[in-house]
Amino acid sequence: MVRRGVRAVGRGAAGVGVVVTLAFAGWLTWLLPGPQMAAVLGFGPVDGVVSIQECYEASDAEGYATGTDCTGRYTPRRSDGPPRDIVLDTAADDYRPGTRVEVRTARGRAYELSGSAVFRFGTVIGLLLVPFLVLAAWLFACARQGRVADGEGYVFVALAGLVIAIVPAAVAGILVEIGMLIF
Repeated sequence: MVRRGVRAVGRGAAGVGVVVTLAFAGWLTWLLPGPQMAAVLGFGPVDGVVSIQECYEASDAEGYATGTDCTGRYTPRRSDGPPRDIVLDTAADDYRPGTRVEVRTARGRAYELSGSAVFRFGTVIGLLLVPFLVLAAWLFACARQGRVADGEGYVFVALAGLVIAIVPAAVAGILVEIGMLIF
């Protein structure tokens, strides 16, 4: 009788762990790369227009190329504030000075739909979600079995998932580039 009670409590705790893990993963995804990905994918109305001043090949902190960034003068569509200088992060093209580009903003930067931006933020989201999804799967297995499940297979799934997470992001980025060429 006591053993059943302990198993029931363990199952309940593991089930709550699954829900908490998935909720935390969703919150963390929205907190970190979510706003940028939403801006890149074009959710919501256009925030304003950037008049391009200069484009250049951008790099990250380690010196690896991250795509083309452009600086320009941002003019909001609504009266949210005065025009200001802004960076168009991971631009879809190497624009000529004076080109006007409709953008959405997130965290002080401007974004537009581009395959490299979809790949970049999609990869970040995939790499962020895989460990949480594997942890949730392991907790679910613990809840289903009523005892602590062997975690070796889940470690290998997590490692493989981290590598495989790049593939859907690359496919999405390529499809966006093809779509932009066609339309």
